[in-house]
Amino acid sequence: MSIPQEPPAVAPRPQTLFNALIRQGIDLRAMYRDASAQANEPGLRVVLGENASALDQMIADLQGQVSHLGGTPARRGRLGGSARRQLIEWLLPDTPRRDTAWIARLAHGEAALVHAFEEGLQRATPEAALVLRRQLPRLQGIHLDMHSLARARRC
Repeated sequence: MSIPQEPPAVAPRPQTLFNALIRQGIDLRAMYRDASAQANEPGLRVVLGENASALDQMIADLQGQVSHLGGTPARRGRLGGSARRQLIEWLLPDTPRRDTAWIARLAHGEAALVHAFEEGLQRATPEAALVLRRQLPRLQGIHLDMHSLARARRC
C-alpha cells in the first residue's frame, strides 16, 4: 500500500507574487513616512526617510517587473493598510518614548516584509526568484538598521 503524497505546490504567477509584495511594501513605506513626520529626533527622521526612499525603489523595481511581464502593477497597499496605520498612530504614546514605539513597530513590519520575500523565494519560479534575490539585500539592510535602532533604544 502506498502513502498518498500531496501534490507539488504550484508556483504563483510572478505578477501575483510581485503585486502582493508591492502592496505590503506600500503599506510599510507609508508607515515609514508617518513615523518620519512624527519622530522627535531629527537624525531619526532622516533615517526613516531614507528607508522610505529605499522602499520606493524596491516598489518601483517590482512594479516595473510586473509591467514587463504584461501585468498591471499594484499601486495601492493592502486592504485595511491605511486603517491599520491610523490605529497604530492612535495607540502610540504621545511622549518622548513615541520614537521608540515607532522603531519597534517598523522593525516588526520590516521583519514581516523580509519574511514574505523569503517565503516568495521558496514558491517562485526561477525567473521570479532571481528578481526577488536582487531585492532581498536592500530589504535586509533596512531590517538590520531598524533592529540596530531598536537595540540602541533599549539600552
